[in-house]
Amino acid sequence: MQPEARKPRMPGQGNELHAVVADRQSGWIERLPSRWRDYATLARWDRPIGTWLLLLPCWWGQALAGPLPSPWLMLLFALGAIAMRGAGCTVNDLTDREFDRKVARTRNRPLAAGRLSLRDALLFIAAQSLVGLLVLTALNWPAALVAVASIPLIVVYPFMKRITYWPQAFLGITFNWGALVGYAAVTGRLDSAALLLYAAGFFWTLGYDTLYAHQDKEDDALIGVKSTALLLGTATPYWLVAFYGLTLALLLAAGALAGKGWLFYLAMLPVAWLLLRQARGLRLDEPADCLARFRANRDVGLAVFAALVLGSLG
Repeated sequence: MQPEARKPRMPGQGNELHAVVADRQSGWIERLPSRWRDYATLARWDRPIGTWLLLLPCWWGQALAGPLPSPWLMLLFALGAIAMRGAGCTVNDLTDREFDRKVARTRNRPLAAGRLSLRDALLFIAAQSLVGLLVLTALNWPAALVAVASIPLIVVYPFMKRITYWPQAFLGITFNWGALVGYAAVTGRLDSAALLLYAAGFFWTLGYDTLYAHQDKEDDALIGVKSTALLLGTATPYWLVAFYGLTLALLLAAGALAGKGWLFYLAMLPVAWLLLRQARGLRLDEPADCLARFRANRDVGLAVFAALVLGSLG
């Protein structure tokens, strides 16, 4: 396959100031050479929240299966989450590069700006996927098979925003697959408790990714990209209460089926409070407010993990 011709840079997409991407977070990647900095930006290594949101359901699955999570499995899932989140973001930017050129927040991303080519992206996807494959070889066969079953979802997800106002639902189906993998890695099987945990993660993602989508709703409407932010509009806070209410109910049901002790139910109170905070006083037309609430979901996920672990102790 011939490398994609590099497109002329749009205004503001030059190499000045290292071609700063609008939503890139400053940090250690600033010390990298410019080309490696572009790869790091492509994989979102500067924005670890996405890796957390992919990783935490894996840890949930482990903790639900009990009795206590294995540090070795937790490390494997962390490595896998970094690699596969990076590969997924690269696929997403590859398929969305024409859209990204039209959105202020994303027009300076490496593929949209033409600093990396199609060949660069495909090789980077292959390298990250190889890391994910190595992680799979360290899991038991049931967990590895469950993990492989998610590949079609990863491939299909980037196209959903073109055909449905519910791409966040497809992200929920994909991003929470790790709950099933984590459970199978401990038990060697899937059962009702694991499926309830997976469903809880699905509704959790519907909530937090709707918040995230509100950052781009004006640009999305102009270029024809669909999202729950556009669909739900000013009713979003009420839908958040519904999504997060279902998340809590399903988490409690999963914990009950798994035989978690009383400490689990006590520790779920802070989870409920953290979720409620995301809907209260939400300013939908302020991207910074939506982004801050979206990022707060790392703490939600860690709190759920802690509750599941405490439930095994209790």
